[in-house]
Amino acid sequence: MGKYEKQENRIIVILGTKKLDVTRKTLNTYLQYLKNHIEVPCQLTGIEDFEWEEAYVFGFGSKREYEELKKTQPSYTDKFNLIDFIDDIDDEYDGIFVNVQRLSDKKQFILPLADLKSTDKKSKNYQLLDDYSVWFVNNR
Repeated sequence: MGKYEKQENRIIVILGTKKLDVTRKTLNTYLQYLKNHIEVPCQLTGIEDFEWEEAYVFGFGSKREYEELKKTQPSYTDKFNLIDFIDDIDDEYDGIFVNVQRLSDKKQFILPLADLKSTDKKSKNYQLLDDYSVWFVNNR
């Protein structure tokens, strides 16, 4: 069994169904599972640039402006501590949200979990969060 089949099997177990569509119901099931299984402390960072950063990362925006905005906006290069999960899933576009605190300045943000990964590749959290992101991105 390949890596993707193993991952899909883990997701099927979490959701309790082979129907892997992202819906309010499956998101709530996943949320409850993650709340019960993520080990804290859990340090997170961005998988890739956040939406607001695209223009700067791809070189359209000014570097000075980008550095200034990063003081008040969360960046995918930042490291965050997971504070808690947001219970209210308001849409299927962003999925599960988490409350995080940036390590460098203690600022707090609410971010989509699918945009984040654990900084510790060897932790159980890394696989749990990777499975969630892959499921969410591929099935919505």
